Amino acid sequence: MRRYNIWRPIMLVAVALLSNSLVTNLCMLFGMEAAAASNVGFVAMIAAAFIMYSRFQKRRK
Repeated sequence: MRRYNIWRPIMLVAVALLSNSLVTNLCMLFGMEAAAASNVGFVAMIAAAFIMYSRFQKRRK
């Protein structure tokens, strides 16, 4: 556990949850149904988490 940074996983989870709620709310604001907006928010959450994780790995090298 050498050089373990506690902020990386916290930041990853925070960005994923915030992107999920933001995209879901925006989709509902533009008239999408709740189920479809939730699905789009979930896809955005996965994409944001993947992007953040890849950026964290690039900085590590």
